[in-house]
Amino acid sequence: MPEKVLVYAECKEGKLRRVAFEALGAARRLAGEDGEVHALLIRPGDALSETEALLARGAGTVHVASDPILGVYAPEVYLAVIRAAVDKVQPDTVLLGHTAAGRELAPRLAAAYDAGHVADVTAIEVAADGGASFTKPLYAGKAYEKRSFLPGGMRIVTIRPNNMEAAPVLDEGERSGTAAELSFAVPKLYTAVRSVVRRSGGQIDLSEADIVVSGGRGVRSAEGFEPLRKLAELLGGAVGASRAACDAGYCDYALQIGQTGKTVTPQLYIACGISGAIQHLAGMSGSRIIVAVNKDPDAPIFDVADYGIVGDLFEIVPLLTAEFDRLLSARSG
Repeated sequence: MPEKVLVYAECKEGKLRRVAFEALGAARRLAGEDGEVHALLIRPGDALSETEALLARGAGTVHVASDPILGVYAPEVYLAVIRAAVDKVQPDTVLLGHTAAGRELAPRLAAAYDAGHVADVTAIEVAADGGASFTKPLYAGKAYEKRSFLPGGMRIVTIRPNNMEAAPVLDEGERSGTAAELSFAVPKLYTAVRSVVRRSGGQIDLSEADIVVSGGRGVRSAEGFEPLRKLAELLGGAVGASRAACDAGYCDYALQIGQTGKTVTPQLYIACGISGAIQHLAGMSGSRIIVAVNKDPDAPIFDVADYGIVGDLFEIVPLLTAEFDRLLSARSG
């Protein structure tokens, strides 16, 4: 039987998050050739460019909910919109990004429909008979388990950003999707957000960054993060931090990576002055390549690093920045 898959294509600051395209790629695999892929776009106003981007990557129908009330995220309102889309599409599977919003909305959605729910999925395998298994990490990434759903019910799945291949852009002749307006009822009681204060704005979202330069207690001060910011900016990456650095007041907790912070899976993770406590490793051990810079040769971070540099980060990081700058300038020239 053909599968219907609905993707909540989450936006951030007016732009589609990359995990929306990754979820769309997973949806196309789950639906197969004969299934249907639907995308839900929630916007406060015009959504033409975002709609076209989703259609270009294989969405069969993009359901657009557009209303000024959607300008600021409110879980009750957004849940009402997603429920309206679910009632309209009647999907077999709903995919969301494992973001702050996705983690909040998915269990509520599962409870509302008495549906199965798997969170933080890093891989999806589709069998020849159409059955699917969903892989998720356990024990801070030390083990993985595969889960599947009993037949007959709806599946609610959140996907960890930066772990699955995004849906490719199709040629003009391969696109056959359409856009449709989605009507929804605003709940009578909901949380009203008066303002949003962005304390770590201006950089790429940590969970979606391909390159993360992270600092620990070894940066010694708030000013100690400046060399790291320069390196991250040069590489087009984001700056992160260990809990120790956040607790010491060197940076905002929005940058914290680890068991009680964010989980990141970049292509390149550069750990500067981070000892490698198990709590921090829980948030970054899934990185493709790990480079550690630490003056202590016995620091635990070297046990998980692909490349290790023993030395003072205030000497090493500027040298790395200068060398990367030289290589990038030579390539562009």
